[in-house]
Amino acid sequence: MKIVICPDSFKDALPAEAAAHAMACGIRRIAADIETVECPLADGGEGSLDALLAATGAERCSTRVHDALGRPTTAAWGWHAASRTAYVELAEASGLQQLTPNERTALHSTTLGVGELILAALDAGATKLLLMLGGSATNDGGAGMLSALGARLLDASGQPLAPGGAALAELGELDISGLDPRLTTLAVETAVDVDNPLLGERGATAVFGPQKGASSEDVQRLDTALARFADCAAEALGEDHRDLPGAGAAGGMGFAARAFLGARLRPGIELIMAQAGFEALLEGADLVITGEGQLDGQSLAGKTPVGVSRTASAKGIPVIVLAGRLAPGWQAAFDEGVTAAFALADGPMALEEALERCAELLADRAESLVRLLVKTRP
Repeated sequence: MKIVICPDSFKDALPAEAAAHAMACGIRRIAADIETVECPLADGGEGSLDALLAATGAERCSTRVHDALGRPTTAAWGWHAASRTAYVELAEASGLQQLTPNERTALHSTTLGVGELILAALDAGATKLLLMLGGSATNDGGAGMLSALGARLLDASGQPLAPGGAALAELGELDISGLDPRLTTLAVETAVDVDNPLLGERGATAVFGPQKGASSEDVQRLDTALARFADCAAEALGEDHRDLPGAGAAGGMGFAARAFLGARLRPGIELIMAQAGFEALLEGADLVITGEGQLDGQSLAGKTPVGVSRTASAKGIPVIVLAGRLAPGWQAAFDEGVTAAFALADGPMALEEALERCAELLADRAESLVRLLVKTRP
C-alpha cells in the first residue's frame, strides 16, 4: 500500500514539513510495510517557501531587505540552480505576521522588500520567478516593489512619493523607463489564493484592508488611491488590469505582477503542486492524506486540501483531510473530491493546548485511519 501525505502548514502550530512527518510517524507505528511519501504543500500563503524548499531541494538564501514599515530585516528566498528558478514569498519581506497588531498600517506599509528580493534573484541569474503573494501587510498595489526595481513614482511637483498606498492618491507621474532591463526576460508566475479585483466592494482594500489596520475611512481613502495608481498604470502601459481576477491579491500585488512583470496569475496550490511534481507522486497511490488548520466553505477558493482532492480524485484516489477545525461549510469539500474529513481534537481543549499538541494529534489520527485500512484490506 502506498499513501501520499501532503498537508499544508497548521497555522501557529506546525509547518507543512513537520505536519507531514507527524502523520507518517503515526502510520509507521502499526504498519511499517506501508510506503509513505511525504510531500508538504502550500497554497501561496505563509509557509509556501518552506514547502517548496522541502519538495524541490532548492537552496535557502537570505538577503537584507526592508520590511513592510521600511525597517532593515533579513528575508529568505529560494534558489533552484538547475532550473535557474527563484522562489520569492512576499510574506518573508512584507508579511503581516512580522508586525505587531499596533504596527499594522495599511496606509503606509510597503512592498519595497519584495522588489529587493526580486533584485537578489536577478543578480543570482534567475530566468524564472515564482512569486507567492499570501500573508501581506501591504496595500500599496505593488508600488514599493516597482520602486525597488527602478520605477519612479512622482507627485505633481516631480518629487518621489512617500511609501505606502495612501501616497498613491498624489501620484502625478509613473515613470517605468528605469525598470531593470533583466525583467524583460524573466518568466514570472504568481501564486494567488483569491480571485478579487483591484478595486471596489470585492477589491483589495475593502476585503483585506481591515485586517491590515485600515479603518472604514482608510478603506475609502486607499481604494481611491489605488484607482489613481491604476489610471496611471493604464496610461503608461496602454492596457488596464484592474479588473483581472486576482489583481487584488496581497493589497494589489497581483495587479502589479501582471501589469509590470507580465506574470501569469494562477491558484497557488496548482503552482506549488506542479513544482513539487505532485501528480507523478500519485502514481500507484492507494490513499492521499492532506490537511491544514481549518477546513471550511472558503477552502473551495483555492486552499490546499481542496486543490489536492481535485487532483487526486480525478485519478480515482481517495482523499482524507485532517484539520485542526471543521468550520461552517466544510461539507462542500465532498463535492470537490474529499472522501472524508476529521478534526484533530480528541476531546474538549483550549486552543493553546490544541496548538501545542498538534503533532501528537496528527500522528494519532493518521494511525487510527491506517488501522482501519489494515483491518479491512484483503
